[in-house]
Amino acid sequence: MDMETIFLSHPHRFERQALPPTVMALGYFDGIHLGHQKVIRTAVEIANERGYESAVMTFHPHPSVVLGKQPELRLITPLNKKEQLVAALGVNRLYIVEFTPAFANLPPEQFADQYLDGLHVKHVVAGFDFTYGRFGKGTMETMPLHARGRFGQTVVPKLAVDGEKVSSTRVRKLIEEGAVDQLPRLLGRFYDIEGTVVAGEQRGRTIGFPTANIALNGDYLLPAVGVYAVKATVGGRTYEGVANIGYKPTFHAAREGLPSVEVHLFAFARDIYGETVTVEWHRRLRSERKFAGVAELAAQIARDKEEAKQYFRRLDEKTCILPEKEVF
Repeated sequence: MDMETIFLSHPHRFERQALPPTVMALGYFDGIHLGHQKVIRTAVEIANERGYESAVMTFHPHPSVVLGKQPELRLITPLNKKEQLVAALGVNRLYIVEFTPAFANLPPEQFADQYLDGLHVKHVVAGFDFTYGRFGKGTMETMPLHARGRFGQTVVPKLAVDGEKVSSTRVRKLIEEGAVDQLPRLLGRFYDIEGTVVAGEQRGRTIGFPTANIALNGDYLLPAVGVYAVKATVGGRTYEGVANIGYKPTFHAAREGLPSVEVHLFAFARDIYGETVTVEWHRRLRSERKFAGVAELAAQIARDKEEAKQYFRRLDEKTCILPEKEVF
């Protein structure tokens, strides 16, 4: 059964009796890391055991932006990506609550009344540090008080890797540092972004390395500026390649706006303008730097390409995965 996505504005208009009994996982869930997955899977398991529907409630935009703590925030999983990942965990319903100052001002007991009992929630699952209601005064310790016997609770304890809590903050820090090779241990997958191939400066093909210029399909948090070994999926097939995140200092004197994302795919020669591409970040190869000229840049890209190929060969040997025919 496909997951149903439901957008809620405060106050919502749903009537309890019109909704199925539900087990609800609560959280913002940026990144859908292993800790988040544990919370969501727990809700799905309890729902299956009790014959209820499973649901996830998340919030949009990010509370810290709405409350003025940050002017803007780029995300590990923008809303469309979060929706894909939640659906893949077998959830029946995804509730996306519009986070507004009025919603943020809701007392904790009213949140429980309107958004839990009011949505026919029979059991709540959340991480140990989940907060709700005005000033975050509601916690998983106060949830039984606000439930008043109408729904049960399961608190999922801290998940740690190497003795440190798996958190969106930790994931974000690694992305910002470019340490993308460390992310699978926290995410259970390589970090990826989705975008559309758009016309770029057309310079890559003139030096023997045609690139796909990627316009992001969402407010993704980009890894640190530099060159990476990547895998890119386009048209249902996955290819190995190298990607550059940056400002192309060899050709541009100033850093302006967001960095560009350009991907050179190995053994690939077709026109993909306008197509959607998923770029999976495997390893940072080097920082971006200015070269004396085109010849020096081309020579470095050739070295980057060979280093990436060696990385993927080692990865295939390590995981015993045979590369696809079109990947060399």
